[in-house]
Amino acid sequence: MKPTQYRMKSRKSVYSIIVPIIIFLLVSCASKTEFLIENESLARTIEITDGKLHTAQIFNKIGGKKIIPNDKQEFKLRISQGTHLEGTDVELTSEDFTFVKVLHEGNSSLGFLLENSKYELQLELYYELEKDDFYIRKHLKIESAKPVTLERIDVESMVIEDIYQPYKLKQITAQGVAEWKPGLGQPLYTTKSATFWGMEFPASYNYVKEGRGLCGYLWGKEIKPGETYTSYKSVIGVCDDPEFVQDAFFEYIDRIRIRPLRLQVQYNSWFDYYSGVNREKFIESVATVHQKLVAERGVVPLNAYVIDDGWQDTNADWSDKTWKVNQKFDTDFKSSKAQVTLAKSKLGLWMSPGCLLGAEPAARKYKEQGFEVLAKWMSLAGPRYMQLLEDRILELTGNGVSYFKLDGLFGHLNTREFELHGDTYGIPYMPQLGTADLMASDSILNNHKFDELKTYYLVAGTERLMQIFEKQHEVDPDVYVVISNGAYLSPWWLMYIDAVWMINAGDAAGGSNRTEELVYRDGVYYDTWQKENTQFPINSVFNHEPKKTSTGESQKAFSEYLWMNLSRGTGFIELYIKTKQLSETDWDVLARGLKWARKSFPYFKRSRMHGGNPKNLEVYGYSGWNEDGGFISFHNPSDEQRNYTVKLDRKLGVLPEKENYKTMTPLDNAEEMVGKIQTYGSELEIKLAPREVKVLDFK
Repeated sequence: MKPTQYRMKSRKSVYSIIVPIIIFLLVSCASKTEFLIENESLARTIEITDGKLHTAQIFNKIGGKKIIPNDKQEFKLRISQGTHLEGTDVELTSEDFTFVKVLHEGNSSLGFLLENSKYELQLELYYELEKDDFYIRKHLKIESAKPVTLERIDVESMVIEDIYQPYKLKQITAQGVAEWKPGLGQPLYTTKSATFWGMEFPASYNYVKEGRGLCGYLWGKEIKPGETYTSYKSVIGVCDDPEFVQDAFFEYIDRIRIRPLRLQVQYNSWFDYYSGVNREKFIESVATVHQKLVAERGVVPLNAYVIDDGWQDTNADWSDKTWKVNQKFDTDFKSSKAQVTLAKSKLGLWMSPGCLLGAEPAARKYKEQGFEVLAKWMSLAGPRYMQLLEDRILELTGNGVSYFKLDGLFGHLNTREFELHGDTYGIPYMPQLGTADLMASDSILNNHKFDELKTYYLVAGTERLMQIFEKQHEVDPDVYVVISNGAYLSPWWLMYIDAVWMINAGDAAGGSNRTEELVYRDGVYYDTWQKENTQFPINSVFNHEPKKTSTGESQKAFSEYLWMNLSRGTGFIELYIKTKQLSETDWDVLARGLKWARKSFPYFKRSRMHGGNPKNLEVYGYSGWNEDGGFISFHNPSDEQRNYTVKLDRKLGVLPEKENYKTMTPLDNAEEMVGKIQTYGSELEIKLAPREVKVLDFK
């Protein structure tokens, strides 16, 4: 046989083997019905059954638990011809969409194309799981062949045996003192499988109904033919024990926040001068605080010195540039910045996005000029005004303002305003509710029938603020931003800013003495975190303390108040002081307290409350720990001596990495505890005199 003839027969033989294999593989891929995305922490199995896509299983590898959904629903959409048109809304679920093809299949992501021919919708569905994450993300891309309004998007929708809603309040109120509890942006947990669920969007509403967990949000806007709308991402995370799923959730929040948790210590001019602050007074206070705390007592230079309400010129025309500076300060804050620089710090400013409080005169002028005003305040979704606000915030950030207190977003402690007639600038509206003659803060709006309309405005305003905050971070990655009055406590705000006001407390703790002041503020903490189960890390709360506006109290009284305040574990410490009123002893105490906070700050990441209800005069306190140690504070607000026992275990935040801890105290009233060795899992008993505060450090 000739060599050429041999090669031809050999090739035919190879082809006869390879071609069937290739055909088999192609057919197998085309008919593949199960897909897996996984890493060392969790796995999610996606199945195609009868042309419909659904999650077959979620495996929590850390906890060794499996979730088998009790239905085959993967997501849900509510569409309509417009929020203002009754009877046009339709609910579609994943079971109304047919699987078309796999878009992507990789180690860390999956993508699928689905379609609904009846409503001419195409939907891309994506899952993402990074190698070292203990949480998986998912999002939708929606395209329509005809105009359609996306009223609500539930990226996750499935019946789970053990899913529950830890925070259940929904008070989207226009009127009511300390009754602003909209319930937006709160996660869901599971009782057995140790998972958390939610949306990476502050204004989402995640809830459980008849065993079904729904993670999504109202949006209410129209997409045009050919446009693609990309949803916010859902997230499912896992941990080892369902009792500590909140710890895992807060660890996840810590990973995704826009900037790392930092200790931000600063002076604020409000209690010093209120709105009477000016260039000279501010410079004097900066010099005094720096001299007394930094130069004389060795405190680390403050992060910022803040000019509160009083610098804005509400008599000026703000139609070309908003938030102009009045005559009490340099136009560019030159002299104020110079003094702050000498103090090795940076300048901070108070502003009100909605033109509340000290900016209301400007809102009245805006109304006369046709800007987007609700009733007394500006719309946070108004295109003209919000563009001016964005331009000004970015300008100030670029010019060296490193801290912003944004006070007055959707309202304040007592009153909120909502957009009821937003059709003129693309905000969802619902005239069928009878809104024609209602004011933006009408008490009638407290009725739940208006919740959807009010939420549409909160969603639109939140999205606009998010855009500003993302651009602000690009200008200065180290900027520190706090949202205050009219905000809401969603942990997903921390993807855009640094701290949120506790929303239902006054700016000055009421009371005739330090005990009553602590009971007031800590009573709000108890209501917020213990009774209402708000899922927000205490380490990122703005609480309007500590304050020191007079002298004369004993060193013991001020010390115990200050340490109790600092032991709450917030990384945001703003000093509300009257600088001329403080004695040398007061400065001594303040300096020691700030040094303790800096030393203990690593423990703040996992801070939490323990004990009873302060308002019932029960013993309570705070605790924070990491692998190296921690602290516990105790307060007995009653008039009787109390013995209190606490267990040093995981519930308190203690980590079992170390078996033994040595006890110390920063105060001089717990000497009996100094030097004692405490063991993980042991019980610690402490005696507390009437109205006494004690703090223990553990190394």
